[in-house]
Amino acid sequence: MNSERPNRAPALPRSTVATLAGRIVLVIVTLVLVVLGFFFLAAALVAGTILAGVVLLRFWWLKRRLEKAAAGQIITTEYTVVERERPPDPRLPPDR
Repeated sequence: MNSERPNRAPALPRSTVATLAGRIVLVIVTLVLVVLGFFFLAAALVAGTILAGVVLLRFWWLKRRLEKAAAGQIITTEYTVVERERPPDPRLPPDR
C-alpha cells in the first residue's frame, strides 16, 4: 500500500484546441465585461451630473426665496433729525 500519496485522478492531456477555445472564450468574456463596465461608468457619471444639477438648483431656489423674504422686511420712511442740548459735564465747575 502506498499511503503517502493522495489518491488523485490521472492528469488529462491538454489539447491545443481546448486551450485555444478557452482563450477565445476568456477574451470574449473580458471584452463584454469591459464594455459593460464602460456603459455602467457612463450611466453613473450622467446620474451624478443630474443629481448635482438638482442639488444646485435647489440651493439656488432656496437662496432666491430667502433674498425675496429679506427684501420685504425693509421699511422706508421719512424722518427729521432733532438735535438736543448736551447736558453739562458734571466734572466741570459750573459757569458763574
